[in-house]
Amino acid sequence: MSSKKYNLRQRRKIRIRSQISGTETRPRLSVFRSNRAFSAQLINDETGKTIASALVKEGNIEGAKKVADLLSKKYTGLCVFDRNGYAYHGRVKEFADHARTLGFQF
Repeated sequence: MSSKKYNLRQRRKIRIRSQISGTETRPRLSVFRSNRAFSAQLINDETGKTIASALVKEGNIEGAKKVADLLSKKYTGLCVFDRNGYAYHGRVKEFADHARTLGFQF
């Protein structure tokens, strides 16, 4: 990844995180994507603890849907979606749409 793209994503990430925060009743659903894997975590920012997490070593849309399936077994309900500086497109969008169908509300 070029350093310019990385720096722009970090700036977006900081800007987003300044506006959203997870609580016990409404945790933050943070996603991470790479070429090889897709992962997501439910985080309570008040205590700094991870409530649930899932990782699939598939870097495609099907992998993103599998992560949503795994997380839905551990938690469903209200949460705050943190796209982590990534564009709401492709794997991130498919993950969010599939998570909504499984019972997540954000």
